[in-house]
Amino acid sequence: MGLADELAYMSAAETAMRIRRRDFSPVEVVDALIARIESRNPSLNAFVFKGFDDARSAAKEAETALAGGAALGPLHGVPTAIKDLFDFKPGWPFTFGGIRAMKDCVAQWYCPFAERMEKAGAIIMGKTNSPTMGLRGTCDNFLFGPTRNPFDVRKNAGGSSGGSAAAVADGLVPFAEGTDAGGSIRIPAAWCNLVGFKASFGRNPVVMRPNAFGGAMPFMGEGPISRTVEDAALALSVLAEYDARDPFSIESNEDFVAATRRSIKGWKIAYSLDLDVYPVAPEVCAVVDKAVEVFADAGATVERVKLGLKRSQRELSDAWARLIAPLNITGLEGMKAAGIDLLGRHRDDFPPEYLHWIDVGQKLSAMDIVRDQVIRTEVFDAIQGVLAAHQILVSPTLACMPVDNRTDGNTTGPTHVNGEEVDPLIGWCLTYFTNFSGHPSISVPAGLSGGLPVGMQLIGRPQADADVLAAAASFERLQPWRDHYRICAERKL
Repeated sequence: MGLADELAYMSAAETAMRIRRRDFSPVEVVDALIARIESRNPSLNAFVFKGFDDARSAAKEAETALAGGAALGPLHGVPTAIKDLFDFKPGWPFTFGGIRAMKDCVAQWYCPFAERMEKAGAIIMGKTNSPTMGLRGTCDNFLFGPTRNPFDVRKNAGGSSGGSAAAVADGLVPFAEGTDAGGSIRIPAAWCNLVGFKASFGRNPVVMRPNAFGGAMPFMGEGPISRTVEDAALALSVLAEYDARDPFSIESNEDFVAATRRSIKGWKIAYSLDLDVYPVAPEVCAVVDKAVEVFADAGATVERVKLGLKRSQRELSDAWARLIAPLNITGLEGMKAAGIDLLGRHRDDFPPEYLHWIDVGQKLSAMDIVRDQVIRTEVFDAIQGVLAAHQILVSPTLACMPVDNRTDGNTTGPTHVNGEEVDPLIGWCLTYFTNFSGHPSISVPAGLSGGLPVGMQLIGRPQADADVLAAAASFERLQPWRDHYRICAERKL
């Protein structure tokens, strides 16, 4: 077995430990994974920018630091990747999710994920694919095309952090960045057999300008996509530090890695197969119904619950789309001020579904926003009502199985599930509820159906990120999913 094969499905925690132990050097690790990316990425379209020269330079610096006995960060020498959306590293391109008019834009600043990961010693290998402006649960765009699922390349990897998810599932990097404003970490994690963790709002910094408060409508943030719960906790420990640039940032000194070793014996776990309002495909129901029983083996009590929501899933998904539209419009106006009129001469760079919600957003009144905040409050109250008597609320992550890729750059989700009409951008995702509410939530692999992954979502009380990680890690110990990656590893290229 070559080093690339040995590293392919090694966790970030073990990779960091073995680099410190000098089983292999940062240069060897980076070179091995560059070779793996070069050979496997063409079949996936996960990486859309390869920062290999910078990665090799960083690896040499990491090797020098290791040899010189310097203080090392917790991820010293560990490769990772960042997303090509609102995610930046100086000197690297950014396209806001494959907008053709932005193909030559270059950043001169850091996003918090890249900044903190490099401070912790991680080495960023490149940027991963995302849909246009991140406004959908699939990964496709007109510039780069779709990201293909490592479990079946005819299928989509999910979005918006689909490139990151495909890269991690295919063993190209041990973990990668996602951003999550409606489920964009958890959605591709569910379709790619991964752990996708969205922290409590305020836990991870969101640095936005000119509107520092823009990350609250809906609640959004950066976070890890990984193959193990421990790696998600390790990444959270790096990200979760107070940042004075973020008006919502909180102090945090919890040991999230230690939380993954906690027992959940005696816990009460709530289970809702549909969060009251979603149509959920039968194959998803079958896998998650079986998976939730594992918590009883960990000593917890599982109870089926109703949240008490009265609105339809379409009313709720439309409210989410309206809430996020002003933030998108702000980004578009910022690019216009910089000399790129995206909604003018470059309007054809955007899918019609995206343009629909921008047009809606431009007509919103102040009272329209207030009414949507009331809808958001109803969801918050419903989740809080369940969590008043339970530590964790469990649901499927998504209502459907991975969809087929299209060839026109505009892959969407389903328009109907179980015969019920849903918004093809996000109406089949049971994830955006916690972007309304700010609760911590994680998607973990629940099992396979027809060889394709199904995700299970765990939602915790506000700021109880450690509880979510403890429950996810307990599930992983009792129903590990590592063997499923053999489907990716054995895929013909």
